[in-house]
Amino acid sequence: MDSLTQIALGGAVGYAVLGSKVGRKAILWGAALGTLPDLDVFLPYAGEVEAFTYHRGFSHSILMHLLVSPIIVWLILKVHTHTTVYKKGWFWLVFLTLSTHAVLDSLTVYGTQLLWPLTEYPFGVSNLFIIDPLYTLPLLFCLTIAATPKISHANASRVNAVGLIVSTLYIAWSLGAKVYIDKKVEAALVEQGKSSTHFMSTPAPLTTFLWRIVAMSNNQYYEGYASIFDSPSEVSFTTFATDPDLLKNIDNEWGVQRLRWFTKGFYAIKQNGNNVVLQDLRMGAECGYVFNFAVGEYVEGTVVAGNYEKISMRPDLGQITSIWDRIWDPSVPLSPTLINGKCPILAAK
Repeated sequence: MDSLTQIALGGAVGYAVLGSKVGRKAILWGAALGTLPDLDVFLPYAGEVEAFTYHRGFSHSILMHLLVSPIIVWLILKVHTHTTVYKKGWFWLVFLTLSTHAVLDSLTVYGTQLLWPLTEYPFGVSNLFIIDPLYTLPLLFCLTIAATPKISHANASRVNAVGLIVSTLYIAWSLGAKVYIDKKVEAALVEQGKSSTHFMSTPAPLTTFLWRIVAMSNNQYYEGYASIFDSPSEVSFTTFATDPDLLKNIDNEWGVQRLRWFTKGFYAIKQNGNNVVLQDLRMGAECGYVFNFAVGEYVEGTVVAGNYEKISMRPDLGQITSIWDRIWDPSVPLSPTLINGKCPILAAK
């Protein structure tokens, strides 16, 4: 999730755990620790693939949080020596702010290695978009009130608890909505005669009322959108081509295997000029995927390993305004119209 959300969650959890004992400094420590796991983005990774697939690794592991929490508590008590009597409470504040950060991240589609080093599996439930005001605002609003000096700690604790309860109920709603959408998509694929080996659903930007669908098939995939108000026949799909044969000569490369594993099979292989590009279909949308890597390149008519450069694709932000309309009207198009089989931006080059 975004940094503001993690700050709000960390501050709210910190105050809920120890606010009644140490006051509003629990908010400050919780907010600071709520951002700590994401500092792994500043580590010097060997390359783009490593930076992509090792992010949310050890720093997001609940097992590592258990190990580092006593060390952080020791440092905190060096600052707040008069709170030594609450050593156990400080431990729970530290551990819970770190671990709730990781668990919340695992509810997005990216992938979070919650059990590193036992497994590097990137858990990703994909029931929340990376920025969701309906989750963040109740937390932030209630935490702001709780941080106000004029309000008593008893009332501040109650207000803070309301924020945590409301945001948690929203997570429960999003999980229920995802189950409902997935069943609807299964019915839609059958009803519309689309063969699929596996599919995924993830919320559209800023909402859990509309969901983006990616369904994989042989040498093609479907990008679809499903509103909670759609019937199966109204779930819209657009078909796009992928060419996995382009990987034939480089299939055993570590970078290719790592990306295929990390994307959980939701990737497309396409030729862009002399480059063979692997696109992560989970994040972004057609013609605007966030993560694209030049895994191969043509040299004298043969595909050889590429430099794994990250290729940026700017999404059409104008479509954001259509998301609200698509929730209510299944005829509103969100997938782009290709030109000669290519995205408009690439076709123009």
